[in-house]
Amino acid sequence: MFEQPARDPGLPVNDRLAWLADQLSPDASTVGPGGRLVRRWLPGGATGAGRRRWAIGGVFAVVVLLVLGSVALLGGRPAPEPPPPLPSAKPAGEAAPPPKAGLVVSVIGRVRSPGLVTVPQGSRVADVLRAAGGADPGADLSAVNLARKVTDGEQLAVGIPAPAPPPGVPEGGGKVDLNAASPDQLDTLPGVGEVMAKRIVQWRTEHGGFTKVEQLRDVDGIGESKFEKLRGQVTVG
Repeated sequence: MFEQPARDPGLPVNDRLAWLADQLSPDASTVGPGGRLVRRWLPGGATGAGRRRWAIGGVFAVVVLLVLGSVALLGGRPAPEPPPPLPSAKPAGEAAPPPKAGLVVSVIGRVRSPGLVTVPQGSRVADVLRAAGGADPGADLSAVNLARKVTDGEQLAVGIPAPAPPPGVPEGGGKVDLNAASPDQLDTLPGVGEVMAKRIVQWRTEHGGFTKVEQLRDVDGIGESKFEKLRGQVTVG
């Protein structure tokens, strides 16, 4: 038979329990539960400096995570859509010019639609006849100058004798008498409106009448160009 040496029984159970309790018991350098055995498993021991290093490292890691999360959120947002361009206002020089006022002419006699017709500036007698529907068949147009430019407020007789001229307008020459014409008659002259007609009458009253046509240049507002237009259409009686 083989002989087996006897094992060393080691420390008694009570002595082992006492050693374990000594390892777990706190001492002067221990904070919180545990003792030397716990300190062996902590990096750098359970000292205050070690805990502070771990706390700082944890805070730094949290800050890094927050920054990275914010960048990811902001980078994923869609870019703001730019506002549509506003229409630019046109300069005053490009604005459309106002339409010119038309000429109103009274048409009597043998036309399809006698009465008042409105034609554009610069129109001629032929244009007025077309606006009135044209002359009646057989109407005598020999006494009508179709190429003559019409003026605002005049009366056109077609196919009948022209009515007698009002006072201030001689029968022969068809010119307006500056000393006898009324403001309405003066208003029919080219370039003479209501205001200018009143100025002519006022000058006539203040100076005892016109003695010659050239005195029209003394009326306020009648320059050389306007006088040249009026010279052949007025007379002094």
